[in-house]
Amino acid sequence: MSLLKSVATVGGYTMISRVLGFLRDILMAAILGAGPVADAFLVAFRIPNMFRRLVAEGAFSAAFIPLFARKLEQEGKDMALEFASHALSILVGFLLIFSALFMIFMPFMMQFLAPGFGTEGLRFELAVDFTRITFPYLLAMAIVALLGGVLNAFYKFAAMAAAPILLNIVLIAFLLFGIGKTESDVGLLLSVGVALAGLAQVVFLVIACKRTGARVPLRRPVFNADIRRLFRLMLPGILGAGVMQINILVGTIIASYLATGAISYLYYADRVYQLPLGVIGIAVGTALLPMLSRQLRSGEETTALYSMNRALELALLLTLPATAALMVIPEEIISALFRHGEFTAAASEATAMALFAFASGLPAYVLVKIFAPGFFAREDTTTPVIVGVIAMILNVSLSLLLIQSFGHVGIALATSLSSWFNVMALFIILRRRGHYAADARLLRRLVGIFLASLVMAAGLYVARRYLDGLLADDLAARITLLALLVGGGMVLYALAILAFGGAKPKEVKNMLKRRPSK
Repeated sequence: MSLLKSVATVGGYTMISRVLGFLRDILMAAILGAGPVADAFLVAFRIPNMFRRLVAEGAFSAAFIPLFARKLEQEGKDMALEFASHALSILVGFLLIFSALFMIFMPFMMQFLAPGFGTEGLRFELAVDFTRITFPYLLAMAIVALLGGVLNAFYKFAAMAAAPILLNIVLIAFLLFGIGKTESDVGLLLSVGVALAGLAQVVFLVIACKRTGARVPLRRPVFNADIRRLFRLMLPGILGAGVMQINILVGTIIASYLATGAISYLYYADRVYQLPLGVIGIAVGTALLPMLSRQLRSGEETTALYSMNRALELALLLTLPATAALMVIPEEIISALFRHGEFTAAASEATAMALFAFASGLPAYVLVKIFAPGFFAREDTTTPVIVGVIAMILNVSLSLLLIQSFGHVGIALATSLSSWFNVMALFIILRRRGHYAADARLLRRLVGIFLASLVMAAGLYVARRYLDGLLADDLAARITLLALLVGGGMVLYALAILAFGGAKPKEVKNMLKRRPSK
């Protein structure tokens, strides 16, 4: 098994999905801009997504994958799949009831999820209608999360990583169909598209499991010891595994009190920094959790520690230059991607400021994805919840404090600061328990990676000041400027990383091996 190959598989499909997601958001920004319909749809899209990442992908995956991996290693494939079937039946039954109640009481719930919308008016009414339509997406994604966890435990990462591509394809198709229609009609079309895309992903994962020989049918659930253990691990994990999603929800609630457009600015900025987070952080975390779980179940503590160090090395090799770029050229990125149609220059500038603040926390977001599996693989979801609660309190406090001076940018900055606290606390706890220690190779590489990132950042800063005055201010010129900056920055970073010893081709080749030598 190769960590780099697994990360490349997940990251490659995630990159395709995020590129299509950018195309989707570019179309949406041009058609809807940053007005009340856009705010309403983004709330409707974010709410089931938040619950999906907390209940389905966050807490559930963190608890389910280690248990399933242990079953697979100790009792064999048939017993592991039987456990997965019982878990699926219970999850589906619970979420059917939860979703039905949430949809019925949506007007009441919206007062808490987006209180700044009030209890009447266009934004409130549209948000209620759109969220009722999108909410079944939560159930679909819960099924996808379980089936994807089964496939990941077998080291089959491609299908789960490719599934989100379907969402973006469907939403792009609905956006193209909505050209020329009213903004409210476009919002309605997008909401229907979200629900249909969820169904499409379920069908795709069911087919993938069948082809892998890992069918997970619905059956009469049994609350045996394994299922009870799953729920004991899952309940604290709802907070521990989803701190960042809760932080984003808090930001949405607070932003709903700000001027119209604030939610949209934060959303589009979030979408940009989610690209490196998804391609790097989520990809590494997705590949690392089943690997650590099976290594620890087999008693390979030294190998598990080696895997964590190589995951950190690989993640920071890609994350630090991405962070530098997002903080040095945020205006060029947002302007090229979104500044056209109904998305004005003022909206572009406001979004770029939010992106700068979000990007300052990008390394922390990524590192959480690596340190958290160090707890989850040991079936410990209680410790992260304690850290998570403190981080959430810090996030809310900082958001309320910073919006006084920085508006919507203060919300993004609070998210970054609380994420840094989260990752530092996880690191310290893992180290004190003897579950993590950086090896000499990682420390040497970090120095080179940091220096190379500084060189790239300086080069981008000089280049943007020089190139910006040479190009006219139109869409083609903005895209050309961004392409030159990104391309030049990548070349400069590659040369600097070799010069400072941040990476060596021989070591990268070694990471591709099934059993890397140490």
